[in-house]
Amino acid sequence: MLRRLLPTLLALGCGLLALGWGLVTLQRIFTQEREDARGQVRSRREALELLAAEALRTTLAQRLKDQVTALNAAMGDPLLPGEGLYLVFRGHQFLPRVDWPRDGDETPAKATYEELTRALEEGTVPASWQERLARLRAVEAAMATGREARTNAAVDALLRYHAAHPLPAHQELPFMLRVVEHLRRGDETPPLIRALVREGLPEELGGMARGAGLQRDLLRARTRLTRADFDFLQARIVALSQELSEPTDAFQARVREAGAGALVMPDALGGPFLLGEQWYVEPGAEQVRGLAVDMRTLLADLTKELRARELITKDGEVRLRPAGVVRHLSDPGLEVAMPGWAAAEADIEARYGLKTLLVMACGALASAIAALAVVAQQRKYRFVELKSDFVSTVSHELRTPLASIRLLGETLERRLGKSPEAGDYPTRIVRAAEGLHFLVENILSFNRIDKGRWALRPSRVRLEEAVGTLRDDLQDAVTVPVELRSEVDDVELDADASLVRMLFANLGRNACLYNQRSPVVLTVRAYPQPGFGVTVLFSDNGMGIPPEEWERVFDDFYRLTTSGPEVHGSGLGLALCRRIMGMHQGSIQIASSSPEGTTFALTFSEPRR
Repeated sequence: MLRRLLPTLLALGCGLLALGWGLVTLQRIFTQEREDARGQVRSRREALELLAAEALRTTLAQRLKDQVTALNAAMGDPLLPGEGLYLVFRGHQFLPRVDWPRDGDETPAKATYEELTRALEEGTVPASWQERLARLRAVEAAMATGREARTNAAVDALLRYHAAHPLPAHQELPFMLRVVEHLRRGDETPPLIRALVREGLPEELGGMARGAGLQRDLLRARTRLTRADFDFLQARIVALSQELSEPTDAFQARVREAGAGALVMPDALGGPFLLGEQWYVEPGAEQVRGLAVDMRTLLADLTKELRARELITKDGEVRLRPAGVVRHLSDPGLEVAMPGWAAAEADIEARYGLKTLLVMACGALASAIAALAVVAQQRKYRFVELKSDFVSTVSHELRTPLASIRLLGETLERRLGKSPEAGDYPTRIVRAAEGLHFLVENILSFNRIDKGRWALRPSRVRLEEAVGTLRDDLQDAVTVPVELRSEVDDVELDADASLVRMLFANLGRNACLYNQRSPVVLTVRAYPQPGFGVTVLFSDNGMGIPPEEWERVFDDFYRLTTSGPEVHGSGLGLALCRRIMGMHQGSIQIASSSPEGTTFALTFSEPRR
């Protein structure tokens, strides 16, 4: 059974392999389609994110550019606001301002102020202050004259001397504060004295004397003063400014701003970056600039811009992905979120899942069909085997009664052959039994050969003897006269003698059955071909075979349709002949056929002489 099923299994295996390869290829195509569709969604999202990142970089760079003037001004003027600005120059942070008074309870500045006050009131002047206080009294005397030029000259002399002999901050600030307090005259205070409070002196009059104004000088010197001294001087300067109607709002705001803290910058960043989502910073060769940003507002504005340009839907938004403290603006981590993209990706996955399910269903269906085909083929071969077994059984059962009929017919022929009333009945009985016997032998032989049960017994067979045996077989089997011609000389074959007899017998009987001439002429010719074998031509003078039937006549159970009387037979004669030639590694085919007769060509290999 397995031998019979092997071709079917091989064919189904090859088919399943081809189908499997096709399904795998189809699945790869579906997978590539899914990746392409997801790539299109991803590409659109990435393109929008790149556009949003570029817009963010442009906006931040423009905002910082707009603040460059304010940055530089706040760096040089401590009274200008520095909130939201960042500036580091040569490693020192100027903005936001990180200056803070020193810790401690000492008050050297306050002590200096009180010492100067006593000196001016009591006239007792320490040696270290004599020159300065003398110049201060000279200014006071010039003011008493009412001459502005003389007053300005005296003030200039005082400030130049003071600049030429610098003092520590805890002495310089109290001295300048006491100078202004001593020289103030309310609304009649000279402009040069008033300028010492806030605006400072112009360079041509007193710039070299460090006349930047008490408010600025105190802010610049806060790191060199203790908290107590700073608070004391601040209070005195505020009171003096208010008395002289000088603005103090900016001064007091800067006092509160001081000590905002230093920003910790990352190392070796070669481009703009966001720090903690609160600061935008641009590194430079000598200075680092930046400004405080409200990322929520910036992203909201960016979202509105993209919606206005119809690049995202109304429910889309631009947001920041979670990241570290530092975000380099080459990749700020912007994310464009739209619910439609999630729906599109879900639809892509759904379609891919459906296609995958269809591929799996096709594979399962093909496997089921293959299994059913194997089962059907197995049942078919099982049926064929049962049929063969049945034919074999019936044939064996027919042998015994056929033998009895033949024996009785021969006995009757011998005893009554000369009796006129018996006629030719015994001969006809024997001939009919012989025909049945030949039919049964054909069926049995075909069944044994078809199932591989015939053991080939090759021997030395002379063709002349085989032709003589055919003459004897036909003499008792057919009613028509037969003329048998032989042109085989002494050619011999390596073949199974019984199979060669059966081969010639079937060809001869077929020639007699399909023939309307008398006598039936049969011709057997042999053509040895050294090194290739022997070709035997078996010719008759029958009615011929149409060319379209030349191959079909060798099929199992096929019978040729004739226009004459019905011809009885099993349809196994020529099929058995082809199997016999196949067992001898030879071949049989129709060499020619016409209404004048048919010639069969039988090719035997490896002849013996």
